[in-house]
Amino acid sequence: PNFSEQVRWQIDSWFFFFFQAEDGIRDAQESRGLGDVYKRQVQRKGNPKSIFKSHNFHRVAPAKFRGLDYAERHGYIKGVVQQIVHDPGRGAPLAKVIFRDPYRYKNRTEYYIATEGMYTGQFIYCGKKAAIQTGNVLPVNSIPEGTAVVNVEQRPGDQGSFSRASGTYATVIGQTDDGLKTRIRLPSGARKTIDGASRAMIGIVAAGARTEKPILKAGNNYHKFKVKRKIWPRVRGVTMNPVDHKYGGGNHQHIGRPSTTSRFAPAGQKVGLIAARRTGRVRGGRDDKNKEK
Repeated sequence: PNFSEQVRWQIDSWFFFFFQAEDGIRDAQESRGLGDVYKRQVQRKGNPKSIFKSHNFHRVAPAKFRGLDYAERHGYIKGVVQQIVHDPGRGAPLAKVIFRDPYRYKNRTEYYIATEGMYTGQFIYCGKKAAIQTGNVLPVNSIPEGTAVVNVEQRPGDQGSFSRASGTYATVIGQTDDGLKTRIRLPSGARKTIDGASRAMIGIVAAGARTEKPILKAGNNYHKFKVKRKIWPRVRGVTMNPVDHKYGGGNHQHIGRPSTTSRFAPAGQKVGLIAARRTGRVRGGRDDKNKEK
């Protein structure tokens, strides 16, 4: 071949390998297609030995109610808040509450989610006949409608399931006549019917203004997420190669496919808007839509 054909062949080979590397194929000769080289980051989160394991060594204690016993079912038991403590990895503070054991000569230490206005030395009453005051724990069928409650049990005795994040609260919105079922509004706005014997604490979870403080620098975010698990910094999928992510590759950073994903997709494919009912901006309220009809 003459000189011009050699130059053209060299340029074609450069473009070939450039675009192969851009598409995430490491070896063009050994590659059998992109389906064989997909190994995405999301698949690593299920491995219990990976860097995504929760950091729970410095955690204080699980935040939960005391065990449901005879004293709470038929009367009340008194405890005292000994200390308000910070739990690493949790936005809300915890209240260290000391109870007298009703059956043995000893004290029992429990850690409750602290509510706004709670202080050290405060007496907390837990039981069916306790007063409606901030920090007290009662069955939801003994709480008046419209009361803000936190750490609501889904089932009696499970020691707290709903409304546990900082600044959140659930609201009692209805009771059945026999008191067997109670209707509550969760922090998400959803309504749920639970057993009337499920317990809840009166009040609002403390540290509601936690997110109003500016981060200011990346180092603060580093320490914030260091006690949780490896979720920061988060690299966008469109910046990766196809070998690394579903949205990787291309000459411009774009997804290039629908961002919605099935609920039943395999782990490596389950990125983006998972099981989305709708996408895009919410334009217009319910009143505007009714006027259009």
